[in-house]
This record gives sequence, C-alpha cells and structure tokens, in this order.
Amino acid sequence: MPGQPLRVTRSCVIPPDELEWRFTGSGGPGGQHANTSNTRVELVFDIEASESLGPRQRARLLERLGSRTRVVASERRSQLQNRELALERLRDRLANALHIEPARVATRPSRASQRARVEQKRRQGERKRARRAPRIDE
Repeated sequence: MPGQPLRVTRSCVIPPDELEWRFTGSGGPGGQHANTSNTRVELVFDIEASESLGPRQRARLLERLGSRTRVVASERRSQLQNRELALERLRDRLANALHIEPARVATRPSRASQRARVEQKRRQGERKRARRAPRIDE
C-alpha cells in the first residue's frame, strides 16, 4: 500500500517516497462513475535517482529496464484496487529484472540413462522393421 515500503526481494526494499503516483480518469465505458473518478493509476520508479538500490542492483535494472520504469493499472473500478495492482506489477517487473539465472553445470549422462536410450532406440528399430513388407528374394 502507499505509505509502506515496497519489498521486491529480500535485499531490495523501496521506500514510498521514491515512487511517483499519477491518477487520471480511466476512460472507456462506465457512465458517471468513470467520467468523474480518477481511478486509473500510473506508478513511476526512477531507477537512476533511487538511493535504496545497491550499485549492482541499479546496474542490472538500468541494463534491463532503462532509467525509469512505469506501470499502469486501470482494470478495476476502485482507485485503491488499481493502486494495489500497480504496486504488484512494479514488484513483479523489478523482481524479474533482478533475478539472476544460475549458471548451468554440465553433467554427463548416467550409465543407466545411456542404456535406457540405447534400449529405446533398439525397440523403435524393431517396431519399424516389423512394419516393413516381407522381402520376396529370399
């Protein structure tokens, strides 16, 4: 919620004063409620100016998202629900950008898996041989 820090990961927490909120009319159908309520929420986070990010986190976010990232939520009729939705989207976007894929460690196939592969190939070959028409020249 606004006013509480946004916890992205265990080591990344963004204070609420680093988030920039904008509220506008949602547009689309909805009658008087849509025309008079500013329910559309736009949430902007300035990665470059953030003091809560460490140098490696900042570098990774700048590389993957750019200097500012923006999310918009206008699906719900309530501004409060759209705020929560925008915070969730920002959290997901930042968490995905900060995620580091572990390096793959190359391993050799086990003996059992090699035997199983060869056995499967042998069975497949037998199945295909059984489909062939018998040879007449014998």
